Amino acid sequence: MDILNSKLSQNIAKARTELDAHVRDIVNWHFSPETGCPFWLEFAETLDFDPRKEIGGYADLKRLGHFQDEWLRGGPVRQWVPKAYANEPIYVFETGGSTGIPKCRINVRDFQIDYEHFSETLSDDGFPPGSDFLMLGPTGPRRLRLAVEHLAQHRGGICFCVDMDPRWVNRLVRYGKHQDLEDYKNHVVSQGLNVLRAHENVRCLFTTPKLLEALCEKISLSKVGIKGIFCGGTEMDAQFHRFAREELVPGIDFVPTYGNTLMGLAACKPFNPADNYAIIYYPPQPRAVTELVNPENPDEPVDYGETGRVMLTTLTKEFFMPRFLERDEAARAKPIARYPWDGVENVRLLTELQESVVVGIY
Repeated sequence: MDILNSKLSQNIAKARTELDAHVRDIVNWHFSPETGCPFWLEFAETLDFDPRKEIGGYADLKRLGHFQDEWLRGGPVRQWVPKAYANEPIYVFETGGSTGIPKCRINVRDFQIDYEHFSETLSDDGFPPGSDFLMLGPTGPRRLRLAVEHLAQHRGGICFCVDMDPRWVNRLVRYGKHQDLEDYKNHVVSQGLNVLRAHENVRCLFTTPKLLEALCEKISLSKVGIKGIFCGGTEMDAQFHRFAREELVPGIDFVPTYGNTLMGLAACKPFNPADNYAIIYYPPQPRAVTELVNPENPDEPVDYGETGRVMLTTLTKEFFMPRFLERDEAARAKPIARYPWDGVENVRLLTELQESVVVGIY
């Protein structure tokens, strides 16, 4: 046990050293006149120091303050395009829009890179190479649809998608149109059923907890050949995790996921019954880092096992977002051998938002 603990401690230290080096590279990139984006170059003019010289690692990002939510709401969106990518095709993806005007994030290849890394965590038994995917979830201006499609292609398959607009769902919930909501959910599920019945090579599925439950009321996923499911959304908790594994899709490789437009995709700790179905996610460090902080004092981290607000830092050449206070809360989880950095356990909406944020069938 001492040998294992010693090895983990060494890996934690190594990961931290690699993170600090990555921070220096990303800060130099985004604040360089040759490669940086207009937003950060203009931001640098308001500082009394040169970030390229004085930010030596992750801890020094405090000197930049907290990334502000409103900076991503509205244009001009090209202020976020690094000069190095000025001639590249640019994607723009939006957040859900459940708390006002949607935030926008530009992408070149980040969404593809994130899901290529995620692919490495999937088993070939549950997600057989060459198998096709069904993407039964939100489409439109979100990166999720294109990301899942790329994942399928990266693993040698084809992705079948449905039409789903979660903002319409949120509107139905907000105005109490419960029958319309049920009808729309059935419409989305029926699209998925059509794919499963018509295309026998679909072996893999992405969906949300509510849609998975509705789909399983109509069809046996194991009987139609589904081998692996990765599933994410605001309803994903330990109770649903147990329900899915034991009742909805027993025998199918079930992989909970946590991600968003701003972070990318976090991997779940491999399933272990000893965890009592707790869902523990680890961000794709060093491309993204999560901290759990005191909601009343975001400069103060919480202890392991304690609940705090999720603070996200995104560190890619396409997008730099230091110390953004998310609308989620979670418990701080300890590093593990596979992911030697902090994780987040049982992610959920901030307590003060749980009454006001609409989640619909998302």
